[in-house]
Amino acid sequence: MRILEHALELPWATGSQDLIAYLADLLERSLPPGLVPVRFVITKTSSKGCLCEVGCIEGLQESGRPVPDPIFHFRRRPVGGVDPFTVVLMVPTGIGAEIGGHVGDATPAARVVAAACDRLITHPNVVNAADLNEMPPDSLYVEGSVISRLLMGTLGLLPTRSNRLLVVIHEHDEKKITGYSINAVNAGRASCGYQIDRLVRLDSRFRMKAIFTKTGRAAGRIDNLEELLAVLDQHKGEYDAVALSSVIDYSSEDIVAYYKGADTSVNPWGGVEAMLTHTVTSLYDVPSAHSPQMETTKSMGIGIGHPTMAAELISAAYLQCILKGLHQSPRLVTSPAAMSNRQVVTAADVSCLVMPDRCLGLPVLAALAQNIPVIAVKDQTNRMRNDLGTLPWAPGQLHFAENYLEAAGLLCAMRSGIALETLRRPLARVSEKKVATMQPAYLS
Repeated sequence: MRILEHALELPWATGSQDLIAYLADLLERSLPPGLVPVRFVITKTSSKGCLCEVGCIEGLQESGRPVPDPIFHFRRRPVGGVDPFTVVLMVPTGIGAEIGGHVGDATPAARVVAAACDRLITHPNVVNAADLNEMPPDSLYVEGSVISRLLMGTLGLLPTRSNRLLVVIHEHDEKKITGYSINAVNAGRASCGYQIDRLVRLDSRFRMKAIFTKTGRAAGRIDNLEELLAVLDQHKGEYDAVALSSVIDYSSEDIVAYYKGADTSVNPWGGVEAMLTHTVTSLYDVPSAHSPQMETTKSMGIGIGHPTMAAELISAAYLQCILKGLHQSPRLVTSPAAMSNRQVVTAADVSCLVMPDRCLGLPVLAALAQNIPVIAVKDQTNRMRNDLGTLPWAPGQLHFAENYLEAAGLLCAMRSGIALETLRRPLARVSEKKVATMQPAYLS
């Protein structure tokens, strides 16, 4: 069993009002048999068509395991944007985003967005920074596929005080690196009070490999997935969230080139990490997160790196960020009856989605269909090539911001109930319409 990336070029329905149903049908007819999609990205759109990249599990159906609900499964929210003012902040991984393209460098953006709302929902790529995780207090930390399902209306989030964490680490060829991971877990228990009752050391047959697609997006391939799933099956019921740490195959020369390259380069590891956690969370309905293991203790001569990459250069285990995030990651609620509980956060609670401009995938498609306002933050470096303005938005649903400072201002206005156009000049006159008075019939 493995996870791989599959590219498709599909016709683009510029006039379609139901893009979710349209794409779901095309994907079902276009993917080779036996592939179960877990991640979906549109990297480029034009009048001729759209280029899609789909992360898929191969061999799941043959294994006899239950197949998760289709990723395009959609349930319309009955109401929207109720208090507290809840914002979803996403920065897709592996696309070279100007802010959020490297190790947790979108954390300041997350903190300023959190200051402009009552409740922030975000994901590991935004705040994970190896040994650092300064996510805003009381924010909800969930894996990217969970945000997609939340916005699609098929999943809810139940805030929790603490989770039982299962930690699964790769048995590294260098015992010293395995030791780093074990020490990091025990440090989290002793210094932070995390409940970690079991750590499993996975053999080397489970392999992750980082690759780049033709569009320049980071992706990958995962082989012998059944080795990991067997561990999760064996300990099912003993954990509420899963922390994963494993080697990601990527050549030493390319690692050095990444760290010594421009800050516009694409982080090579995030794409394959997302493919793994999307799969684990979809199959088991528990929060999950992954951190890469150090490739080797031998010096690569990197020295002082770029500030946006520096957090990785001061860590030995890279593990503390996901332990902190998963410690209070909300429980996942999929029962429609349970989702009606007022303590469960659902799509009905979401007031706005904030994302880098040009990014198009399930979160944006879901927000479009759910009439959730979207703020697209301009981004000069990400590899996505989509014009979000061509989608069939409702009037006033899509807003563009020059940066996250402006995005926070837009959120403050929305939260205060202030019409955004009243904060810009020139201010247009209100539209007037004269209606002729008609004489009542009883007077004629």
